[in-house]
Amino acid sequence: MRYNKLGRTGLFVSELCLGTMTFGGSDEDMWSKIGQLGQDEADKLLGLAMEKGVNFIDTADVYAEGRSEEITGQAIRNLGVKRDEIVVATKGFGATGAGPNGRGASRYHLLDACKASLKRLQLDHVDLYQIHGFDPATPIEETLRALDTLVQHGHVRYVGVSNWAAWQIAKALGIAERLGLHRFASLQAYYTLVGRELEREIAPMLLSEDVGLMVWSPLAGGFLSGKYSDGGAADGRRAGFDFPPVDQERGDRVIAAMRPIAEAHGVSVARIALAWLLHQRAVTSVIVGAKRPDQLADNLAATEIDLTGEELASLDTASKLASEYPGWMQERQGQQQRDLLAARR
Repeated sequence: MRYNKLGRTGLFVSELCLGTMTFGGSDEDMWSKIGQLGQDEADKLLGLAMEKGVNFIDTADVYAEGRSEEITGQAIRNLGVKRDEIVVATKGFGATGAGPNGRGASRYHLLDACKASLKRLQLDHVDLYQIHGFDPATPIEETLRALDTLVQHGHVRYVGVSNWAAWQIAKALGIAERLGLHRFASLQAYYTLVGRELEREIAPMLLSEDVGLMVWSPLAGGFLSGKYSDGGAADGRRAGFDFPPVDQERGDRVIAAMRPIAEAHGVSVARIALAWLLHQRAVTSVIVGAKRPDQLADNLAATEIDLTGEELASLDTASKLASEYPGWMQERQGQQQRDLLAARR
C-alpha cells in the first residue's frame, strides 16, 4: 500500500480508501440497493482494510440516513483504532431535515450538519469535511467562510468538495486565496475506464492547482466486474440501481480489452479496473466499498498489479474519449511546445 499526499497538504492517505456506502441500509430506504451491512460486518471490513494498510475511510451524513456514520464511528471504537492512525472523511450537503434549510451548502446548514456528523461518528473532529454537491442557491464565498469556521473551531482539519465542475473549483480556489480562507484539499469525483469525462477539464485543473482526487464508484456500480457486459447478470446492484450510467456498447468494448489482461495477471477483471486508476497521475486515492470480506480483499489486492505500457495503451484505446473542442485545437497548436518540453527531459 502506497501513501499519497492529499493535494497541497502535509496529510498522507492510502491509495485505497474504504467507502462505507454499504453500511446501514434498510428495506425502508434507497440505500438497501447498495448495502445493508450491520455493525459486526462493518467491523470485519474495517479491520481487514487496516490490516492491509488502509488508513483512509470515507462516509457521508446521508448514507443510510446517518446510520453509516454511526456504524463507522462505532467500528473505529470496537476495533480500538488509535485516532492518529486513521484519516476520517465525511460529507455534508444532502437533506437531513424536512425544511428548505435542512440541506445545501449554506452556513446555516453546514455548521449544524458537521456537528451532527461528529456526534454520530463519536469523534471530536473529522480529518476531511467535503461538500457533497454544488449548491446553486448559495454563494461560494458563504460556503468557504462556513468551512473556514469549522476549521478554526477545530471540528475539521481539511476541506474538500465532491461532484463540482472544474470552473466551480477554480473559482473557489481563487476566492479562498483572495480572502485568506482554507482552500479545498481534494475533489471526490466519478472516474472509471467507462467514465473518463473527468479528463477533459477537471483532471488538468486538479494537476495544475495541486488538488487531490478521490475516486468514487471506481467499478462503475459493479459494471467493471465484468458480469454485466453483453447483457449479463439479471441480478446484483446495477439490476435494481442502474448507476452510474454506462454506455453499454462502449462498456462491452472496454470489458473485452480488460479480460485478456486480467487473465495474463491471473486476477479478476475488477482488479484490473482498479489498477488502471492507480496508474493515473491525477488520482490520489480510490474509494472501494464491499459487502463481503472476499470482495474487499480482491479490491485491496489491486495495489499489487503493475500494468505494462502495452496493457495501458490497450485499455486507453478501448476507452478513449472522443475529441472535443477546444481540446483537439489545443493539441494541434501546442504540439511544437510539447516537443520542446519533451526534449529537455
